[in-house]
Parts: sequence; structure tokens; C-alpha cells
Amino acid sequence: MLGGRTAHSRFKIPLSIEDGTSCTFTKQSGTAKLLRMASLILWDEASMTKRQAVEALENSIRDIMGRRHQPFGGNTVVFGVDFRQVLPVVRKGSRSQIIDATLRSSYLWKGMRELRLVTNMRAHNDPWFADYLLRVGNHTEETDEEGNIRLPQDICVPPTGDGVDLEKLIDHVFPALDHNMFDPNYMTPRAILSTKNDNVDKINTRMIERFQGEENIYHSFDSAEDDPHGYYAPEFLNNLTPNGLPPHALKQKINCPIILLRNIDPANGLCNGHKACGPGFPDERHRRRNPARTTCW
Repeated sequence: MLGGRTAHSRFKIPLSIEDGTSCTFTKQSGTAKLLRMASLILWDEASMTKRQAVEALENSIRDIMGRRHQPFGGNTVVFGVDFRQVLPVVRKGSRSQIIDATLRSSYLWKGMRELRLVTNMRAHNDPWFADYLLRVGNHTEETDEEGNIRLPQDICVPPTGDGVDLEKLIDHVFPALDHNMFDPNYMTPRAILSTKNDNVDKINTRMIERFQGEENIYHSFDSAEDDPHGYYAPEFLNNLTPNGLPPHALKQKINCPIILLRNIDPANGLCNGHKACGPGFPDERHRRRNPARTTCW
């Protein structure tokens, strides 16, 4: 959403949150003033948010509005949810723990009014694909003995095993890449997704190779905390790529698409997951912190 912010950034929700937690902004803060002035609050993708985060906002709004007995202090809040999508992440949690973390398990749910959207606006011109997604989400699509769904051939790029499958995939998602690689309107709406980081790294490497111009490489400066004797060699740390961090050697070319992995400047829209093509990047960009802040896609 244009001008939107992540919930944790906008409402100052603590990263470590439990039942009964409140947001960290004060009654005199700019966030509190903005919430008092708001006539409507929109929270998208709330199905991926732990219920404790929503309850923390509700506790804080009731406090700053002075309406302790009204949900959200009497303010109107619209949540965009689809529980067929990704649910909140509970590390090593059981099925019941994941369900307990969802908004549907919150004490606030019984006071909410449910409105159902029936038209897929993104696939408005492709009703067959919209119906297919609904069948998959509703578990009504035909499956095999192991529960796998066979994708229709017309939406697949079939593998050939001749070593050029990746090139065919790139050409399918980015047709005429050589003529459009410097057009942000062409690049930013397109992406290749993968379930494994190894495949993502392989695709990123090949995409950067196909971009024109000089390649720039940024290296991270890795060190271990509480290691005064230097038991963890930098060479060992450089080989580690934890979740949420880019590789040690970040390769980039001017106008190559990037995705931010951290909130750098939320007020200006530079948030986690933001996609952009920056002219002159990275040669004209000054880095004051760890250079490994972006990744290509």
C-alpha cells in the first residue's frame, strides 16, 4: 500500500511479545497523536501476525483514547486476512501452538465483524486462474495418492534436463530482458520465487551475470560477540549465511533490482521486503553500516 508502514514500525510493537503486552509509544508521542486523529486503521496480512501483536495495539489504543471498555478505544480497524495463506511463525511449535498464535484465537475475534471478498481483483482478467487458486486453497483440487497437486501444463515451464532450464525460466519471467533491464516499470513487478535459499542464490547469480555493466562486490565484516580470544575465525563466519541475511560477498550492478532485508528508512518506504531499481546504485550510495543490507532477486 502506497505510504504504508509495517505494523511493528508504525505502532512500536515490541519484537519480543507476550500476552498482556502493550506498544512502546507514550501518550505524548507522535504515534499516539496520529492514532487519536485516525478515522480508520488498515492492517493487511493480519493472518500472518501473532495475535499478541494485535492485542498489544488494542491495549495501547484503549489507553490513549481513554475508552477502556471499548475495543480499540472505539476506533474502526480493518484487518485483511486469509487464513489459507501463511500463518504466524512459531519456532518448533506444534499445530495447536500455531493455531493459538493466530488472530482467530484472540479474545478480540468474537467482537469482529467478518466481511468476505468474492472477487479476485488481481486476476480479474483470468477467471480460470482465480478459480484454480480457490480450489487449491479450499482443498477441492484433485490430488494424487500422496496429496500432491499436479499443476496444469499451460502455467508451467516444463524442465528438459539439458542444462538450460534456468535460462528458459528467466526468459519466461523476464522476456526481452536485454532490452528492458534498465526499465524499473518492467523489472520491479516481476520476481522468481523459490522454496530453498540455495536455488535463490543460483538464480540471483545468473541474473546478475546477464545484466550489463561493471559488477561491484560488497563484503560483510563478520565478527562474533563475546569472543575475546578470537576462537571464531572471520573466514569461518564468512561462510555462514543465516536466515534473513545476505551472503558474505554481495554482488551488484547498476540498475539491478534489489529487495531490502531490513527496515532502513520506514518513513520513506524503505522497509523489509521493499523492491526497487535504483539508478546509480551502488556506485553513488554511501554505506555507513554493514554493507550487507540488500539482496538481488
